[in-house]
Amino acid sequence: MLEPLLAARKLLVKQVKEWAEILVGYEATNRYEVMDETGAVVARVAEEGSGVVRWLGRQFLGRCRRATLHVLDLGGRELARIEKPFRFWFHEVEWFEQGRPAGRVVRRWRLFSDRFAVMAADGSELVTIERGFLDHFRFRGTFRVTMGGLEVGRVTKEWRGLLSEWFTDADLFGIEFTAADLDPAVKQLLFAATFLVDFTCFENNQSRDGLFGN
Repeated sequence: MLEPLLAARKLLVKQVKEWAEILVGYEATNRYEVMDETGAVVARVAEEGSGVVRWLGRQFLGRCRRATLHVLDLGGRELARIEKPFRFWFHEVEWFEQGRPAGRVVRRWRLFSDRFAVMAADGSELVTIERGFLDHFRFRGTFRVTMGGLEVGRVTKEWRGLLSEWFTDADLFGIEFTAADLDPAVKQLLFAATFLVDFTCFENNQSRDGLFGN
């Protein structure tokens, strides 16, 4: 179940090359490990598909292309799915549990900032993710997660000083839940949002580390 993933105060995503210990029942082009703040792996994510058509999509459509990511437990069983439809603008991802849509994250247009709306399955807006204008001039980006004007979390690229003995800054991207009583339904959508944020705001800056890159 999703409990180990949602119980963490911080979730960190790291791209990996191989999983020798599990078998995935479909071809996966990108694979990731999801860790909590102690470095323990609590879930895995695999982007579905390979082959010439998907390779061409990654090369020529970039962030516009369609993508499907499967959230797996440590035994390889699917817990949830993240679907990114084809979009030229206003990119979004949708979160599915047991095959049913459970919410989505949509990028909103802003001239001098990055803004994402996290919405429930009924379309109501739950929280907002936003990065200010000055952060565009730094590689490191911190996005504030707010609910009703109050900060409830942060999505961050470069976890400087966190687990620095294991990873370089560029290896990690993730989310910190700063509100202890945050609804698990919101937390799982914020986890999905980290993939969309990295894909839309950082992929062109570093092709090696973009979560939808490669």
